[in-house]
Amino acid sequence: MDPDSVKSTLSNLAFGNVMAAAARDYQKEVLAQEKAQSSSSVNQDVDLDELMDDPELEKLHADRIAALKKEAEKRQALKRQGHGEYREISEGDFLGEVTGSEKVICHFYHREFYRCKIMDKHLKSLAPKHVDTKFLKLDAENAPFFVTKLGIKTLPCVILFRNGIASDRLVGFQDLGGKDDFSTKTLEGLLLKKGIIKENKEEQEEDDSYDDRNRSVRSSINPDSDSD
Repeated sequence: MDPDSVKSTLSNLAFGNVMAAAARDYQKEVLAQEKAQSSSSVNQDVDLDELMDDPELEKLHADRIAALKKEAEKRQALKRQGHGEYREISEGDFLGEVTGSEKVICHFYHREFYRCKIMDKHLKSLAPKHVDTKFLKLDAENAPFFVTKLGIKTLPCVILFRNGIASDRLVGFQDLGGKDDFSTKTLEGLLLKKGIIKENKEEQEEDDSYDDRNRSVRSSINPDSDSD
């Protein structure tokens, strides 16, 4: 036999053996990866099952449900007391309404005064958002006794009550920039500062979520892009 032919045959056999060995090694590696993934999946299932049966998590869930239920019951009780809406009352109702809730905002107004109508608009918008506080309005012309008793001389006059006691007041728009075009947010901020209303958590979470989405969109824009 030709020596060169023998050499070529042996070389081909050697190459075939190497390829066969490599194929076996690759197959072993694939099987090992599949086994590892299968094992990991089983472990995940076990961990999830254990997680679902975790007594501490069950207690946290139960506590959360109880807190939500308690909050809902509180809101319903407050609404039965007239919270959650901006209502007009008479002079005869005044004492009962003001002393019947912990925090009360009462707007003394005049039907013909333009600025009283502006204040009405903002308070009506805030009342459903701040159920912990009662929002009222009282026609000053029809409440001469309390107008005198409370020393009201300028309208609109918004008096803030805590446990039936007048603790603070907004006279005209002097604390709101002195202009008619102040926003509801500006009035809300002032009332928050005075502590007569509380921060609206749900609205704050929505605002934070909106800001996060905006930041995410802005960060995804490539400053080197050629697009307009």
